[in-house]
Amino acid sequence: MQLTQRAKHVDRHPMTWIERLYFWNILKGMLITLRHLFKRKATINFPEQKRSFSSVFRGLHVLNRDEEGRERCTACGLCAVACPAEAITMEAAERLPGEEQLYREEKYAAKYEINMLRCIFCGLCEEACPKDAIYLSQTFAPSNYSRKGFIYKKDDMLIPNPLTEPETYKKALGERPAKMIGNQ
Repeated sequence: MQLTQRAKHVDRHPMTWIERLYFWNILKGMLITLRHLFKRKATINFPEQKRSFSSVFRGLHVLNRDEEGRERCTACGLCAVACPAEAITMEAAERLPGEEQLYREEKYAAKYEINMLRCIFCGLCEEACPKDAIYLSQTFAPSNYSRKGFIYKKDDMLIPNPLTEPETYKKALGERPAKMIGNQ
């Protein structure tokens, strides 16, 4: 039984002396090369030109803040549980008196790490978060020379404070609609 139509019958008769010269196959290869020589190039000059991504592109993870500059993450662990690659690690801590301006709830993430070598950019962590604390930005992951550079800590992912750094906060948001960011 044949599942696809890709199967071809292989002719196994002995090659003639012309076929043994491989001239025809070399000529066909050169014609393919000449055809691709005049086609439009698929590459771009990266630093000067930026590639446009789809509106649903999932890039680097960002930990969000509320409009008062407090961290949204309550260390509930739903994002870590939802991650099929088990790339997210977190540790919870209790908010101390006087830290109300830093953390939104009584519990916060003291340690939050994402291993980008394990992450499959599925977006399940974003969907699982009840506080809209994490989202996948429109920025793609930069290259690095060591494995340690791909483990992003909380400080690497936390979005700038909108009260103290409004310009960098708007730049960090990118072109995402307000409803996707969680500013309600």
